[in-house]
Amino acid sequence: MRRLVASVALAAACWSCHALAQDGPATDPAAIAQETDQQEALYRAALGALSDGRIEEAAALLERVVAAQPRHAGAWLDLAITHCELGNSDEAERLFAGLQQRFALPEPIVETIARYRATGCGSRTAREGGAWLLAATRGHDDNVNQGASDPRFTIGTGSAQTEYELDPSFLPKEDNFSQLTLSTVHPLGVGGTNAIVQAYSRWHDRERNQDTALVVGALEQTWKPGGWLLRGTAALGYVTLDRILYQRQKQLQMRLSPPWKMPKGAEFAFSGNLSRVEYPTRPAYDGTTVELGGIAGYRSGRSLTQATLTRLHDDSSDGRPGGDRDGWFGSLQWYGAATSRLSLEGGVAWQRWRSQALYSPGLINTRRRQDTATLRTAVNWKLHPRYSVIVEWRSTLNRENISLFQYNSHALQMSLRWDNF
Repeated sequence: MRRLVASVALAAACWSCHALAQDGPATDPAAIAQETDQQEALYRAALGALSDGRIEEAAALLERVVAAQPRHAGAWLDLAITHCELGNSDEAERLFAGLQQRFALPEPIVETIARYRATGCGSRTAREGGAWLLAATRGHDDNVNQGASDPRFTIGTGSAQTEYELDPSFLPKEDNFSQLTLSTVHPLGVGGTNAIVQAYSRWHDRERNQDTALVVGALEQTWKPGGWLLRGTAALGYVTLDRILYQRQKQLQMRLSPPWKMPKGAEFAFSGNLSRVEYPTRPAYDGTTVELGGIAGYRSGRSLTQATLTRLHDDSSDGRPGGDRDGWFGSLQWYGAATSRLSLEGGVAWQRWRSQALYSPGLINTRRRQDTATLRTAVNWKLHPRYSVIVEWRSTLNRENISLFQYNSHALQMSLRWDNF
């Protein structure tokens, strides 16, 4: 919900400044400029409070902005939405009606007001400031087991090389699958702390040994040291495969946004991640990964384009084939709203790993090189402000110099999603 408020504020900025310029008779230009700067600083403080989840504080700040500048359309709109989130439906409706009477609203703002009116204010989720998501998915994957693309495999060196035909269990297997996903974000107090829980379960029609489940719990905290915006997350997760514990995941994430003045619509942040993955049944594959990089984005009207680039290092446990690894991760994502109900997504991600040691001396005398590209596109159709149908296509192309691990996978799925039930 806070993201929606921020995007609406950006959309409103293009017409709120014009409204401000017509507010009241002209006096001393220097005094007008000083007063305008003070009110805009107050407005930015209110948006910061919204971003941190301090909704009551934001409402108080927005009330002051609207009282001082009754033609500040952006503040008026954010105040109406904030009252709606707090459950003050009568006050929110009064402000929505006032907006429509005072201003010539662009179509995206009219659609936003209509969505809030259709959803209603005063729900438990709105009062508590939390968010919920539940999704039921049905899909098809042509390689659920990540089976090798090449059925032949060679081991050994020189004259001792031997070619083998892989057992059918190592080749691609296609199947239909069903999945349930649940996630929630819930503020803890007013100190910028959020509790996050995510879980999903995926099961297949035939290949039941590929059934997976995941549960992750996390705490997220926001700080503002010296004008910077720092968001840190600590997470703990468990993954099962074929109903047996497969992974334990521990993770620390950091996202740091500098206070630099950026071009309109542009955003940038440094990112860092420290993760530990443990395999209870295969401890030789345990590893600790460090990621350092950056995230850049650009918002324009109803769309967002975002790019990431990250340097990777994976510190392995003793005995893991190939030893430590170094690599890169990059992605380019695009999100856009075609209409008030229809939105589109598309993206490409690429990951590269290079092992530091021979994979298996005497059998596979090579350092493993892995390049994985993932293509994704999705269409989101809102049946109702809280219900959506999502159709998603995903393709994974995993290229390796060891043919046993090279695979391709293509999946198509449809989900029914329920937000803030």
